[in-house]
Amino acid sequence: MSDPAGERRTREAGETPLVEAAALVKTYFRPGGEVRVLKNLDLAIPAGQALAVVGASGAGKSTLLHLLGGLDRPTGGKVLFDGEEIFDWDDRGLAGFRNSAVGFVFQFHHLLPEFSALENAMMPCLVARMSRASARQRAGELLAQVGLEDRMDHRVGELSGGEQQRVAVARALVMRPRLLLADEPTGNLDQATGRRINEMLKRLNRELGLTTVIATHNLDLAGMMDRRIRLVDGRAVEHGA
Repeated sequence: MSDPAGERRTREAGETPLVEAAALVKTYFRPGGEVRVLKNLDLAIPAGQALAVVGASGAGKSTLLHLLGGLDRPTGGKVLFDGEEIFDWDDRGLAGFRNSAVGFVFQFHHLLPEFSALENAMMPCLVARMSRASARQRAGELLAQVGLEDRMDHRVGELSGGEQQRVAVARALVMRPRLLLADEPTGNLDQATGRRINEMLKRLNRELGLTTVIATHNLDLAGMMDRRIRLVDGRAVEHGA
């Protein structure tokens, strides 16, 4: 179940939610029947909070992130960003939201192998028609922040798995989004490298004031976040509830 008391405490503490899910439903229709993954899920995420979403495989962690970031549409319910229902926007408005207000990091980095680390990190800026010089400056600053100042001109194949994922994080942040969504960001990395990425994500959350939502099986990573929820039977249960 959701935790109305916990969400009420959030509001009473004066923390305005940046992101809210209200009675969120997601059903997949398949030849064998329908699969209802999210069932009237309610969730409020204050600005600047680092939230971990945990749960069994198939519980809907990725589905929830895709809905919060506007990558997929719900079957029912609403997603509010700064008080506005994102699915009331037209396709152009939703695309602009995804490119500028939200940064995405996935388990597999999806970098373009023919380009350098710097060029990959520049891509969202170029899509937004920013000047090449400004894009290069922003991307260079982010790559330095994630510890890759000496690897900017290396192509993807010349980087380790951890370095590739750091490039993906820089790319996700280059448009200075307010919301970072990370789906199993360390799931494809060894334990030591994964921990370094975990620490980096929490540091960036703190330094940049990001609202961060991470879906993960990694309990170490979940434990580093400000708050944890577990998806159970399509709803969000607060950790410890």
